[in-house]
Formats: sequence, C-alpha cells, structure tokens
Amino acid sequence: MTDTVLNHLVEGPSSAPPLLLGPSLGTSYALWDKVAPELSITHRVVRWDLPGHGGSAAGLIGPGATVGELADLVIGLADTLGIERFAYAGVSLGGAVGLELAVRHPERVPSLAVICSSAHFNGSKAWEERAALVRSEGLSGLAENANARWFTPGFTVPELVRDHRDADPGAYAACCDALAAFDLREHLAQIRVPTLLVAGREDPATPPAHLREIADAVPGAGLVEIPGASHLAPAERPEAVLTALRAHFGGDALSGMRVRREVLGDAHVDRAQARQTAFTAQFQDFISRYAWGEIWTDPTLTRRERSMITLTALVAHGHYDELAMHVRAALRNGLTPEEIGAVLMQTAVYCGVPAANSAFATAQRVLAEEADGTS
Repeated sequence: MTDTVLNHLVEGPSSAPPLLLGPSLGTSYALWDKVAPELSITHRVVRWDLPGHGGSAAGLIGPGATVGELADLVIGLADTLGIERFAYAGVSLGGAVGLELAVRHPERVPSLAVICSSAHFNGSKAWEERAALVRSEGLSGLAENANARWFTPGFTVPELVRDHRDADPGAYAACCDALAAFDLREHLAQIRVPTLLVAGREDPATPPAHLREIADAVPGAGLVEIPGASHLAPAERPEAVLTALRAHFGGDALSGMRVRREVLGDAHVDRAQARQTAFTAQFQDFISRYAWGEIWTDPTLTRRERSMITLTALVAHGHYDELAMHVRAALRNGLTPEEIGAVLMQTAVYCGVPAANSAFATAQRVLAEEADGTS
C-alpha cells in the first residue's frame, strides 16, 4: 500500500455496484467484519482505514485536519480503483465523511447511509482537549475506556480495542481536530441523494437525537433506531445494521425481486427463497439483480415480447421444467393460450418437431392446471 492512498480491502464481484464503507475514529476496517462479507454478495465492497489506523499511513493528514480532507482521500481511493460512482456507508467519523461527500461530491455518491454519527460533534472543546491529551500522553488511557464509549455493558470486540491502542497518536489527534471543526448543519438541506440514518438507541456519543436532526433536514431521508446498540452498531448489532443497509442499498436486487414476483408469481418465488442455502444465496441474488433487475426491467421490449423469446429459448434447449414456469409467466404477461400455441408452432419450424412436441405437452398440462385453478 502506498503512502498516498488509504489502506483498504475490496470484496465482492468486480462487476457489482461499488459500496464504500467508512470506519469510526480509533477503529480499522475490521469494524465491518460482520457486515461487509454479506454486503459483498450484491456489491463490490471497499472498506478503508483512517490515516494512522489499521494499515493507512499516518502522514496522510496532519494537525488541523478537516473532514473535507478525509473526504478528498476517499475520492482519491475511488479514483485509484477506477470507481466513478459509489454508494457509501460510514460510522461516526466515517459517517461525517459520507455527509461531506454528499454535499461536496453529489455526482459521485448516488446513495448514502450514516451510522451512529452526527452533523456536528457537540462543539470543538472536548475534541481539542482529547487531541492535546493524545499528543502528550498517547492512546493507552483512551483505549482502556473504549468499551464504555463504544459498546453496551458487557459487550466488547477485542480486535477493535487493540486497533484503538495501536493507532498512531498524531493521526488520531488530527482526526480529533477534524471532528472539532466539523459542523454541517447549515448544509444538510443540500443533500439530495437517498439517505438513511441509523442510530444506536444506547449510543452516548451520538445519540438518536443527532441522527434525527439529520433525518429532519435531509429531504426524504429515513431513520432506523437499533435497540441494544451503542456507538459501534455494525460490530454490536450486525444483523440489524445489515438488514437496514440491504433495504437501503438493494438497488437492482430489490427492483429485480419485485419484477420476478410480478412475472413468476409469489408462490414460485417464495418456494425458491425457502430452498435457498448459503451455497445458493449468491446465485439467487445474481438472478434477481441481473436477470430480473437489469434485463427484464429494460423497457426496450415489452414483457409480452420477452415471454415469447423466453419460451422459444427454453424449447430450443429442452428446459421443460423452466418452460412450465414461463408458460404461467406468459399468461401473467398477457399472452393468450392461442398466442402461446403460435409461439410453440414457430419453434417446431426452427427448433425441431420433437422439441415442439415435448413443449406442447408441457404447455397443455400447465394451461389445464391454470384453467382448473390447480396450479
């Protein structure tokens, strides 16, 4: 890793939509260990380290740093990776970076999630004092109290506490300088990208009122409060955070699932989802995101036309179980039994009579079941 680019970890398919994940002060990208692998099923996930934290060089920022400078480093990371537009989620200081990006670079950030963060961090004095303390005494004392600031009583993530202790004091103090100077309240109304706010209900550092303030100011923003979560919600309540982020960043997968249900019917999709395992989950998501979220939503062809093409292709390759499913889909898409028969006659000419013979048998069975209401 060079000294000019933030240390980072990339997970997920290179063709998937990019999603950048930002950390909290004192942590590394390990903060996302219980969330990022799941998000990488549907996204190209890039999680990064703050300067002087994890593997990022301390010299990337210095005294008097600003959140704007951190946002510039994130833009530089995206440029290095060839990423033009990216969804973004960040915790605490990482969330402040997301707000800064949405204000200053809206063309780069189509969707934003801000977790356990704020548009201001209770004024500059406490952060100036913390910066001075760290510069004079190091981080060992603060690291000893990390659990109380980060988690509900009795919970801890030793790896994150170790990250806190091992961070570079100068870079940590510079991040404190950035938090001291940060106040974006007057600019929140400028944020026009879809925005989700996630609050830890037990968070003493950035309580839900801070997230509610952002949600009230950003047009159309949503707010989720997670019970039993303190300041580092992705580590303490990963399932709840994952659910919220999936719903917000779902994109083509969610759109595709809607279309898939409209074309194939709820009963079929519910059966497919019930059969899903950890082994097949990525394939099922691929189908929803690519086939249904991109191809079937393309307005160039109507759904009727797509059904006719699909029936022909399935006959040509002898996929008769799939053909039965798509005969039902063709009826939902407006084809009559007579039109389905005409499509199968066309396949007899170009795909062969034996293939069409099996296809007619399959279609006749399905049409009879549909007429009798037994499907």
